[in-house]
Amino acid sequence: MLDWFDTRGWRPAPFQREAWRRYLAGEPGLLVTPTGSGKTLAALGGPLLQALKLGDAAATRKRGVAQGPRLRLLWITPLRALATDTVRAMQEPIAALGVPWTVAMRTGDASARDRRLARKGLSDVLVTTPESFALMLSYPDAPQLLAGVRGVVVDEWHELLGNKRGVLLQLCLARLRALVPAAPLWGLSATLGNLAEARDVLLPHAPDAAIVAAPRRRRMTLETLLPEEGERFPWAGHLGLSQLQRVAAVLQRARSSLLFTNTRSQAELWHRALQSVWLDDPATLALHHGSLDASLRAAAETGLRDGSVRCVVATSSLDLGVDFPAVDQVLQVGSPKGMARLLQRGGRARHRPGEAGHVVCVPTHALELAEYAAAREALAHGRIESRPPPRLSLDVLAQHCVTLALGGGFDPDDLLAEVRGTHAFAGLPDAAWSAVLDFIVRGGSALESYPDYRRVVRDDDGRFRVHDRRVAFRHRLSIGTITSDGSVQVRYMKGGYLGAVEEAFIGRLRPRDRFQFAGRTLELVQLRDMTAYVRIAKRADGRVPRWQGGRMPLSSELGAEVEAILAAPVTRPEMRALSPLLDLQERLSELPTPATLLVEAVKTRQGWHTFVFPFAGRAVHEGLAALLALRWGREAPNTFGWAVNDYGLVLTAQALAWLDPPLMQRLLSPEGLMDDLRDSLNLAELARRQFREIARVAGLLPPSLPGRAPRSLRQLQASSSLLFDVLRQHDPGHLLLAQAEREVLEAQLEVQRLREVLERCGRRVLALHRPPSLTPLAFPLWAEAIRGQLSTEDWRTRVARAAAQLEQRHGRGA
Repeated sequence: MLDWFDTRGWRPAPFQREAWRRYLAGEPGLLVTPTGSGKTLAALGGPLLQALKLGDAAATRKRGVAQGPRLRLLWITPLRALATDTVRAMQEPIAALGVPWTVAMRTGDASARDRRLARKGLSDVLVTTPESFALMLSYPDAPQLLAGVRGVVVDEWHELLGNKRGVLLQLCLARLRALVPAAPLWGLSATLGNLAEARDVLLPHAPDAAIVAAPRRRRMTLETLLPEEGERFPWAGHLGLSQLQRVAAVLQRARSSLLFTNTRSQAELWHRALQSVWLDDPATLALHHGSLDASLRAAAETGLRDGSVRCVVATSSLDLGVDFPAVDQVLQVGSPKGMARLLQRGGRARHRPGEAGHVVCVPTHALELAEYAAAREALAHGRIESRPPPRLSLDVLAQHCVTLALGGGFDPDDLLAEVRGTHAFAGLPDAAWSAVLDFIVRGGSALESYPDYRRVVRDDDGRFRVHDRRVAFRHRLSIGTITSDGSVQVRYMKGGYLGAVEEAFIGRLRPRDRFQFAGRTLELVQLRDMTAYVRIAKRADGRVPRWQGGRMPLSSELGAEVEAILAAPVTRPEMRALSPLLDLQERLSELPTPATLLVEAVKTRQGWHTFVFPFAGRAVHEGLAALLALRWGREAPNTFGWAVNDYGLVLTAQALAWLDPPLMQRLLSPEGLMDDLRDSLNLAELARRQFREIARVAGLLPPSLPGRAPRSLRQLQASSSLLFDVLRQHDPGHLLLAQAEREVLEAQLEVQRLREVLERCGRRVLALHRPPSLTPLAFPLWAEAIRGQLSTEDWRTRVARAAAQLEQRHGRGA
């Protein structure tokens, strides 16, 4: 191994040597290093050294007739694209060291050869995803295929820690530990705010396992494209396209670039805008996001590697550790909204050990300058977000139980002990376990009359098994926790698949309407069987699809940094550029501080507006706005509307409504929070929407069968709503109903953070102002509030006109 490093001109880093040593000693652990620092070699080196030590090279040359499964190393990764890249990265050291291992990939993109090797256990190394790993466990021969595993690696663990994919993986790893308890498990992760918890979630059987980290963090530098002095810069409501010429100039100065946006719609718009000013061959500009066909994404990735593509406009589809050593720079359009995302994206440039990361920040409106300055502060102090892991996701547990019932069956007592050995289900009550078993056997009391919900049978020997081949087929099709709503495939009339857009968007188009997708202007020919047939349009205009859930909320850590830096002395270059706007804010009202709660009251033609700025993020502000509207309405009957952004919220009353400090204190009381939330929000309707995702994961909504048209969003909604109503009426204590309400409160409304925000606001000094007009902080909220109003004008036109009027009134504040 050391000789091979020498031939490359490398020296093993201390963290790599430590990882190899601990692996060879049979220890599990968590490896935490920045992207681009060599963590793949740190994780692969131990298994390779072990193979050389045990003589795998000699043993694997003997291809005897009685050879059994050869799987030695299981490598789990969250992305199919990352799996492909990992296989490529493994091939060189394996070949150079003379270890004749066969490496295969088992993902949705795997070749027929790889699928065959994986299915028969004829690969020494298997790179797979959590979903494909779970699928493997659904076959009765899984124990034999996995019996020879000597090590397990979970790549990019931080991306799985905080979601249900991670819960599914926890359950699958618990089953693997029962089969091969001696195989050490290693996780690879970027830096987190809760590293110890991340280690304990992955390794619940080894709470004192080592956390191996590089001694120094990879350096990261930020460069912001600042407006020129005196230049008008938008206050709100823009996509950053006013920066197009500056961005084009930055792209020309480097050989290859990644330009990240926060949404797929924004990526499509920026790609189209860059096409209009691109000076090089159009083929050197590419687009990459999760709704594009895998072949289009793969072409963009290959172009970055071989140098044939100079710039890729991307979303989070390229956030993870796909290795692009040739990328020279990363641009971030708009605020990254969180430090973890910024570090991840910055790490994609100069992805080589010892190289510093660099991000060019492209603000889309004035206040994002403060977010970049806040990111500099957080970067300097090493602050990064935590990712809390979910607990008691009973829909995932139900799916896992059916998987194991397919894979040879399970004993309920043995499986309960195995499940409680995971972090996610360590506190699983006996009653909840009984409810899960009852659910997979008969669907619960309300659904037992329907054969489709009787999936598992308890046999005379006490083991739970699946006997129905139709149940087995449908379950294997639906394994996993990734769900999508009503996607419509986009295909050329003459053949060729481009990707998928949401049904809600395409359903509003008529034949011959044009839209932008996959970097092309397309004309809709017809919509049939959930497929949009298109052709290239002759004109270059058209709508851009919008995908649900596209907005990223500001993290609490970065929100706190923004609030603090707005009150700090102007030292950062971004804050100097923002100072005219901040001076105007201070002149009209005051600047927020961590010790005060800024509240502004303004009367406009739309009504009486009350702006509150807790800087707690969009999700918390959504629940807080509904809560304040309910409580204020109780004190003085009125009609309230509200809007939120990451900085604060606005309540708009139709009748006269002015706050005073005693009233504000009562509105912000944490007392009675849960009851008031239930009264202020239609929790039943929110739970109904959440139930659709839970029902699909748990198997209540079986997937469309191959060869048949996928079900539309309307059909999915109708099926899940019917189930929801039946369960509420006939089985109100059903485990999935309770989970739906719990997930609404915990995940959507972040009720625990909401309580903390109420307590924090109660301790602050109230800074109540009645400025003569909208302030720079209030204006984006006002713009958000008028977004849903009926008008014959485009929303951006109205926002730009209002901003211009305010600037004219107060002077150019931005």
